[in-house]
Amino acid sequence: MIVDDEKDVHTATRLAIQDLRYKERPLTLLNAYSAQQGFELVREHPDIALILLDVVMETDNAGLKLVHRIREELGNSLARIVLRTGQPGQAPEQDVILNYDINDYKTKTELTVQKLFTVVIASLRAYENLVAIEKTARAWARSWKAPATCTSCAR
Repeated sequence: MIVDDEKDVHTATRLAIQDLRYKERPLTLLNAYSAQQGFELVREHPDIALILLDVVMETDNAGLKLVHRIREELGNSLARIVLRTGQPGQAPEQDVILNYDINDYKTKTELTVQKLFTVVIASLRAYENLVAIEKTARAWARSWKAPATCTSCAR
C-alpha cells in the first residue's frame, strides 16, 4: 500500500514496481492519499504486507501518527512499514527509528528503482515469515493443553 498525499509519488512508485512479482504472484497495490485513508484501508485489509508511508501529509507528523494507530489501535504488528520522506529534517531518522515501530526509513530521493525493489522484496519476505511464525504459534497454543493437576508432582 502506498500512503502519500502526492499523486506523482503514487504514479512513480506504481511505474517502478508494476511488473514486480513475488513468488510468481503479481503485487496488488492499494493507494491512500491521506493518513485517514491509509488507516481505513489497513482496517479493511488487515493482511496488507507492506506500507510505503509518507511522513508529512495533512500535518508534519501525519505518517508517524498513522504508524501509532496501525500498531496500537488496530493491533497490527505484522504489516511492514517503510517510512518515506521528502523532508528528513521534519522527522530525523534516528529519533523515528527509536520511537516508532517501523521497519525502514528512506528519503524519497534515495529510493531508486533498484532500492525500491529491494525494500519491497525484503519486506514481503519478512511479512511472510512473521505470518508463518504467528500461524505456528497459534497452532501450538491450541494443541498444547496444560493438565489441570499434576498427579506426578503430588507428594
